[in-house]
Amino acid sequence: MSKALTITLYKSELIYEIQNKTFLTGKSRETGSNFEQVANMQASDEDEHQNQILRSIGNAYDSLRAKLSSFLSGDEVTANNIQIDTNEISIVAVLTMPDNFNFGVSEAVKGALHRYIVNTSLFDWYVIAKPDEAKVYSDLSQNDLVELREALNKRIRPTRTAPVIVP
Repeated sequence: MSKALTITLYKSELIYEIQNKTFLTGKSRETGSNFEQVANMQASDEDEHQNQILRSIGNAYDSLRAKLSSFLSGDEVTANNIQIDTNEISIVAVLTMPDNFNFGVSEAVKGALHRYIVNTSLFDWYVIAKPDEAKVYSDLSQNDLVELREALNKRIRPTRTAPVIVP
């Protein structure tokens, strides 16, 4: 038997965190040669910046789906190359969990999914804007995967039932 764990990640929250982190990083390094390019991911909602964020989020989510394949249902039989529809307001992941999964860690699963997408998207951006700092975000996303695996493997401790004595 299994239970569904539905995680909803709002695209606006992902975009905000990506933009905010790049802006703060860019502003804190104003002495560098391309701090403006780093900060511009947040400072501007121009189409090319917004499109790159959406592509990065889409790529990160695709990567995450592959890593979570054993928890996803196999109902989808078609695919396309649309990264994230601009009309979609959220990403919904429905994970099939065993009955003894500890749903008390659902927030930890949600947080790790969110951070993985953000850090992988930041890695994508830094590869373009400041390659020497990209590895930091790659490493962070790998840490997020470790935390995600730990949370997904939490189980409810079994309880001992009284033995049945047959006279």
